Amino acid sequence: MSRNIELDAKDWAILARLQQDATIPNKDLAAAVGLAPSTCLLRVRRLREQGVITGIHAHVAPATVGLGLEAFVAVQVRPHTREVFSKFADFALSLPETRSVFHVSGAEDFLVLVTVADAAHLQRLVLDVMSRRSEVSQVQSSLIYERAEVNGVRPIPRRDDQPPLMAPRVKARRRP
Repeated sequence: MSRNIELDAKDWAILARLQQDATIPNKDLAAAVGLAPSTCLLRVRRLREQGVITGIHAHVAPATVGLGLEAFVAVQVRPHTREVFSKFADFALSLPETRSVFHVSGAEDFLVLVTVADAAHLQRLVLDVMSRRSEVSQVQSSLIYERAEVNGVRPIPRRDDQPPLMAPRVKARRRP
């Protein structure tokens, strides 16, 4: 169960800078967000302790290491039981090609983001590895031509003053 943690503008500024470059020295981070270094350090520590910051990672450009093709592999599993879903998720996460596994609603049960060397590598992964699993009933792959993404999580402004998406119905008056 997730819990909402209240963040102020300084916390969001810290998160924005760390999501751009987590190797920034504390004194530079503090200067960038307008805090004293000791205060900044305490805030970063609090964000870690509260589970807002869950780790620091290096992003590797897959193409530079010979993995120039990304794809989503949509997978349906049968039967629909918690045990089967858990078994497949563990399997997918164990594959070296897997970047992320998403358990989703809709026609597919899972979307698996994979990075492979080329189309032949993807074909082997789909036909020789995933499709051979007893719980897998259907597999479909979609190549990713281009990726555009936002770096990290950003604050979403509250919009309590905006009207609902659908206006309430007004009863029509009947004329006599």
